[in-house]
Amino acid sequence: MSSIVTAYFSATGTTAAAAKDIAAALGAELYEIRPEQPYSAADLKWTDKRSRSTLEMNDPDARPAIAGELPSLEGCDTVFLGFPVWWYVEPRIIDSFIERAPLAGKRVIPFCTSGSSGIEKAVRRMRALRPDADWADGARISGSAAAWARAQIG
Repeated sequence: MSSIVTAYFSATGTTAAAAKDIAAALGAELYEIRPEQPYSAADLKWTDKRSRSTLEMNDPDARPAIAGELPSLEGCDTVFLGFPVWWYVEPRIIDSFIERAPLAGKRVIPFCTSGSSGIEKAVRRMRALRPDADWADGARISGSAAAWARAQIG
């Protein structure tokens, strides 16, 4: 395992592109956080009060199941964690990952993709969920993900 892992959830491909840029720039292992039940276009309609994403985001305790095995993270010291911003915070599947993945003592550098929302509120929530990880402030990616990632490492 690489000493750096880029873990990400992407509903539409935008976050996946940024995560792949980061992993390639740093020689990091790439891990996709895939929901056990994939999101359909109808699930992602944030204007529909009955859509899956809306129901999950209105329930702070929702923890969608993750498909497959989580990465062991053995030998890894840094995890870049990417996600789109939903309702000004991280999607609940990211909470599933944070609570289940072995992040204790790891440097976690969050990044998000969003047209305009920042990452600050998400970082506060994630720090509260997993205070035993070493959380960076993170950033909203709106340019070169590779250049930003290299600056975080070094």
